[in-house]
Amino acid sequence: MKLEPIYAEVLSTRVIPNVDPQLSEKLNLSTSQNSLGLFTVTMDDVGVTALDEATKKAAVDVVYARSFYAGADHASGPLSGEFLGIVAGPDPDEVKSAMEAIHQVIDGGAYFEALNEEKTHSLFAHVVSSTGSFLSKEAGIPEGQALAYVIAPPLEATYGLDAALKASDVELACFYGPPTETNFGGGLLAGSQSSCMAAADAFRQAVWEIANQPKRT
Repeated sequence: MKLEPIYAEVLSTRVIPNVDPQLSEKLNLSTSQNSLGLFTVTMDDVGVTALDEATKKAAVDVVYARSFYAGADHASGPLSGEFLGIVAGPDPDEVKSAMEAIHQVIDGGAYFEALNEEKTHSLFAHVVSSTGSFLSKEAGIPEGQALAYVIAPPLEATYGLDAALKASDVELACFYGPPTETNFGGGLLAGSQSSCMAAADAFRQAVWEIANQPKRT
């Protein structure tokens, strides 16, 4: 089984070298967080993965990460996409390094996979070999641990999670109960890298089977 990748697209980016104190207060920034990097992207889970990678490549923290309701097809404007991410750092150089890492992940490091030719049915089964500060906090695990980040439409996600948990020695560290803001579901599965890979494969296989035989009991 080989599924075709669906790559996300960065729609807009900006760096704020010196953030205004009023905005800083609303974002709960520390006194050392002077600069911001902002981006929108067409796929929220790819954006989350990119943010986590940024925390490993630069001295930044994720200060905002929100998906938009109903997904990119119902965005508020042509540059909104499905997700807004913001990182904060001590200076523009660190933020720019973080933005480079974000672009690298979105441009090909993480992607959804198509379950049909029209690419209207898809899943996300990505293994993070070593988590940064963002996903570690989300999952409640130490930094540097492996995660399987698995997402699919509601029924597929629920069934696929069960299959993944039974197929490998992983812990359901975070459950995204459907429907999420973008009407998907899934979770973060923690374990060794090999266990996470096995879990992601089992999730992918289970979701693929539903796509091919949706009404089988």
